[in-house]
Amino acid sequence: MKLAALIAGAIASAVALPASAQFYVGGGFGQAKAKDWCAQAGGISCGYTNLGEFKASAGGLSDNAKVNAWELSALAAWPLMNQFAVYGRLGAYRANVKEETNFVGNFEHTNTDLTYGLGGQYDFTRNFGLRVEWQRYAKVGGGDVAFGPNPGDKSDVDVLGLSALWRF
Repeated sequence: MKLAALIAGAIASAVALPASAQFYVGGGFGQAKAKDWCAQAGGISCGYTNLGEFKASAGGLSDNAKVNAWELSALAAWPLMNQFAVYGRLGAYRANVKEETNFVGNFEHTNTDLTYGLGGQYDFTRNFGLRVEWQRYAKVGGGDVAFGPNPGDKSDVDVLGLSALWRF
């Protein structure tokens, strides 16, 4: 219920945009880490390759998860100098996790929860800037799995990223 209220508030805010609101297009890259998927199983090593893919293994057993998410978030920035600002982000995401294991089968989980983050932005020109950001997708995963090493587990996914944006 709280999540529905958050999404409704974000949509209402978008409809009632103030005159100073800006629209932009951006792209970026980064690394994601979902430590809880690996740490809770005890003795499993965890690594990541390709943003959104997590791999855990121990004693010939493996668990690979691919994560995709759509999000709607609001960003509030505070200028510190002429061209530099810090910002906070708050929103909601809808994630899909496809998990493949060689010991209990394959699973797919979909869930919705909060995302939030902090970052810094440097504007090279009025229309072009770069951002460095940490963002968390809270409690990704879960589902109806009643067996396996971590049945129904969810993990916070942290993303460190660098992105460029173009304002219009």
